[in-house]
Amino acid sequence: MPSTPNHTWFKIAENKAEIDFPVNGLAEFEINGKMICIAKHHDRLFACSQKCPHAGGHLAEGYMDALGNIVCPIHRYKFNLKNGMNVSGEGYFLKTFSIEEREDGVYICLNKPAF
Repeated sequence: MPSTPNHTWFKIAENKAEIDFPVNGLAEFEINGKMICIAKHHDRLFACSQKCPHAGGHLAEGYMDALGNIVCPIHRYKFNLKNGMNVSGEGYFLKTFSIEEREDGVYICLNKPAF
């Protein structure tokens, strides 16, 4: 999918294997001046805001639960990485971004939600 006036895609890696994920499956990237959290769960990639919308915890310092939700390291609030919904019941919403694996690399779009 090429860039359009409303959707600009940024290449972050040549392939998924090039991304250096720690044991928790969460990494941070600076993309166009914005810090983004990239998550890998069951070999699938997701992208979201770097900070938890509740207390600003760095999500890359958290973990992924068994269902693939990202868990904030501060208060353990959980967010669905497919749609940003807060699944632990506090009513917050995490900004998510579209991320795609293509033949020529891994791309993220900062102005297109994941859902």
